[in-house]
Amino acid sequence: MSDSATTPAAGGSGPAQLPAPAREIAAGYAFTGPALDLGALLWDGVCHPDAQVRVPLPMLNRHGLVAGATGTGKTKTLQLIAEQLSAQGVPVFLADVKGDLSGIARPGQGGDRVSTRAAETGQRWSAQGFPVEFLALGGIGHGIPVRATVTSFGPVLLSKVLGLNRTQEQSLGLIFHYADTKGLELIDLKDLRAVVAFLTSDEGRPELKGIGGLSTATAGVILRSLTAFEAQGMTDFFGEPEFDTAGLLRLAPDGRGLVSVLELPAVQDKPQLFSTFLMWLLADLFHDLPEVGDVDKPKLVFFFDEAHLLFHDASAAFLDAITQTVRLIRSKGVGVFFVTQTPKDVPSDVLGQLGNRVQHALRAFTPDDQKALKATVKTFPDSPYDLEELLTGLGTGEAVITVLSENGAPTPVAATRLRAPESLMGPVDAGELDRAVRESPLHERYAQAVDRESAYERLAGAQTPAEAPKAKREKTPAEDPSLVEQVVGSGMFRSLARSIGSQLGREITRSLFGTARRRR
Repeated sequence: MSDSATTPAAGGSGPAQLPAPAREIAAGYAFTGPALDLGALLWDGVCHPDAQVRVPLPMLNRHGLVAGATGTGKTKTLQLIAEQLSAQGVPVFLADVKGDLSGIARPGQGGDRVSTRAAETGQRWSAQGFPVEFLALGGIGHGIPVRATVTSFGPVLLSKVLGLNRTQEQSLGLIFHYADTKGLELIDLKDLRAVVAFLTSDEGRPELKGIGGLSTATAGVILRSLTAFEAQGMTDFFGEPEFDTAGLLRLAPDGRGLVSVLELPAVQDKPQLFSTFLMWLLADLFHDLPEVGDVDKPKLVFFFDEAHLLFHDASAAFLDAITQTVRLIRSKGVGVFFVTQTPKDVPSDVLGQLGNRVQHALRAFTPDDQKALKATVKTFPDSPYDLEELLTGLGTGEAVITVLSENGAPTPVAATRLRAPESLMGPVDAGELDRAVRESPLHERYAQAVDRESAYERLAGAQTPAEAPKAKREKTPAEDPSLVEQVVGSGMFRSLARSIGSQLGREITRSLFGTARRRR
């Protein structure tokens, strides 16, 4: 349990005095091992502080969903869970879309509302801040810059950002494959543009004939999409130094888990970009982390806010890759919580893997709202509550909860009044954020962008076929002759043979999303 110990409130009734259905619910949350305290059971409109609703710490890597309409308390729920995870030595990643979560670094402010909520939920509340690292995509906003190289981002995620269709995505994959085999590093967007332009030139066009080719029309779509993307100011997100996602797994000197807060207010008008970048962070962790199986506590819990943006207009292949990543990353000790408005925002194959559910209030003002409400009720186990009525009547900071018990079985559905976070429930000012960033041990490593020689520079400086020396390289039986002929036969790339050395002819190993890591 966290430092917020459970204590009965004055006038509270013990579990033995609860009505029979409520006693059965309370018994489902009586765990013996370490757990996070979420709040107190609600029954017939009465809050019972002696009947605590909790989630076992080892089950936090079985993933989860935090859902509810705008203004129902989802952000405070994230803050509450993140605080207790940090206190138990578990690092946390939070996407802060609205800028409301930076206050987790500072002690909260007491008052009548907090005192009342603490008494109602049996919480011994004390103000405290938690160790935080502030991050920002591309350094736009207040935070350590988070950048990715185009190579590591991969063709699948990049296609999602650029809005490419399935055929164009496959062509982009072919371009990445070509750059990989030639040892051409795609660091930033101008590298990718240079490779696409070369492959549509008179000299470069023959390069892909043996492995499928690239139509001029498709190349034109990709180049136009890149141009529009750059015009929106997206160039800052791709480049070096690339963020090492292993930094999300750090502990503070006092043993508490570091809370990494990705500040997104500056890019909240680019929702597809930040949702896809969150998926890159998750895919990169998946790519790098070893298998650990079941663990006593997660190595990291990752909160994926505005999750519906990731799934909107996603191809079947993209959804399959998400499903596989979520399914398999659990065995690497990482828990993923998707945060959105209704469960229907999450595909059923993904939703079926989310063992822990915190559902805040839903609205039923329109026929579509009512349809979403009925669909949400069907996703919960059988319950003595009238869930349709309950979900529309919950107050702010109340939720319907079911989690996985210590033996992995779903707990009974519990209407819950949630505890109050102990850190500041609101943002800290920009000056304080900037000071925290400058004082971060990561500042020196990531603050300044680096533009080293990569595909753009190599193509721009390559010699013509007549001037280029011939490269000599022996074929090995294991190599595909047609691919080797392409590697050593291109006029423009003969001049690159000496500079790329052992990289020539070596393809990057890519993960489910086509993400890759060539260098740290």
